Amino acid sequence: MSERCQDVVRTNYSVMSFFMLGAVALVGSACHREPRKSQPAYVVQQLGSTTIAMRYNRPSARGRVLFGGIVPYGAEWCPGADEATTFATSRRITFAGQSLAAGTYSVWAIPGADNWTVILSRKARVFHIPYPAGHDALRVTIAPTTGPFEETLAFELPVAESDHAILALHWGTTVISIPITTSQ
Repeated sequence: MSERCQDVVRTNYSVMSFFMLGAVALVGSACHREPRKSQPAYVVQQLGSTTIAMRYNRPSARGRVLFGGIVPYGAEWCPGADEATTFATSRRITFAGQSLAAGTYSVWAIPGADNWTVILSRKARVFHIPYPAGHDALRVTIAPTTGPFEETLAFELPVAESDHAILALHWGTTVISIPITTSQ
C-alpha cells in the first residue's frame, strides 16, 4: 500500500474512531443521568476517498420562534445544544468555495434575515457557549432558503456524489445549504 493510501486510511480511521468513542461515551453516560432533551445525532458520508462527519445534539422547536427569537439575529450561535456541533473531514475539501484542511472543527453561525455567516472554528471540543473567538478556520456567507417545517434541528446531505455534496442545516422552515467539493 502506498504511503498516500496509508495516510488516507489513518485519517479515516481517526475520524471514525472519534465518532465511535463519542457514541460509547454517550451510551455510558446515559446510564447515569436523565435523558437529554436534545438528542445526539451523527452524520457520516463518504465522498469518493474523503469522509465527512458531523456530531451534534438536536434541539426541538417546541412552539418557539426560532430565528430572530430564541436564536437572535446578528449574534454567534452554535447550531445544536450541549457540546458544540463538530464537522470533520478526512481530507482537504472546499467548503462553500473556501479551502478547508483535513481535521475536526466546531460549527458556529451568525444568523440574519437575509444572510448567514457560517463559521468553522479550530477549537473543536468546546461547549456550545461561548463562541471561541479568535480561532476561526473559515467564515462563509450563505443566503437562507425556506423549506417545509422541521421540528428538530437536522444536518443532512440531500446531494452526495463522489466529488461534491450539499450539506444542509434545516430547522423550522429555515434551510442553509453549504456546497462541499472534494479533490480526488
